[in-house]
Amino acid sequence: MAGHTFWRGHLKLSLVTAAVTLSPARTQSNKVSFNILNKNTGNRVESRYIDSVTHRPVSDKNQVRGFPTGDDEHVLLEDEELESVALESTRTIDIEQFVPRNSISWIWYDNPHFLLPSDKVGVEAYCVIREAMKQKDMVGIARLVLYRREHAVLLEPTEKGIVLWTLRYGDEVREPEETLDYKAKADKKAQAALNKAIEKQMIAWKPALVEDAVQKKVKSLIKTKQKSEAKPAKKKPAAKKSGAKIINIMDALKKSIADEQRKS
Repeated sequence: MAGHTFWRGHLKLSLVTAAVTLSPARTQSNKVSFNILNKNTGNRVESRYIDSVTHRPVSDKNQVRGFPTGDDEHVLLEDEELESVALESTRTIDIEQFVPRNSISWIWYDNPHFLLPSDKVGVEAYCVIREAMKQKDMVGIARLVLYRREHAVLLEPTEKGIVLWTLRYGDEVREPEETLDYKAKADKKAQAALNKAIEKQMIAWKPALVEDAVQKKVKSLIKTKQKSEAKPAKKKPAAKKSGAKIINIMDALKKSIADEQRKS
């Protein structure tokens, strides 16, 4: 199921346009996160930018980006200057180029997103674009501003929809190491034995195979500590016993009658 929609716009291919939405295909909501606290007071700790020389806090208006050019030397860039060279944040994914589906190595793929039609009117156009890419076994390449940054994106057709991948930039991908292309003559008997071992260990894919065991243990630890550190409920104070003597009504009545008889 798709997650929270964070982008709305249009998908365009030639003269065909469809209203679409984007939602992340991955989530971090199940990850355990912590707050940093002052151990002595239990209060949360705040993070602030401090001048490295004066050790005084720097206000937001005085914070500026600087590119280091040498020891204690920087080229300062204002937000307006950076915005002037950024890609215009349009709301249209305009597919300009196509490449064969299998021509892009896995290392270029970054973050996946579900690209879905946002209304019934755009479903037909959306499906036409998806099927056109599937029939040609192609993926679309476009550019889009996401997370306040320009990204090259890849649109991959699937059985039920389209997945939009942000792609890594050219300077982010390293050349493969020589060891990745290392070749050696394999022993036939050893190869046959390993093939049988693999066959015995083959199972169907399920998400539980990649469960985060550490996260599971951390959650269990938190629950255990919650129980052990839980404060016991305060006991209601017992009712105070009255110091007055308890009088039996029948005895008092008999005594009263006897007194009256003596007086008479």
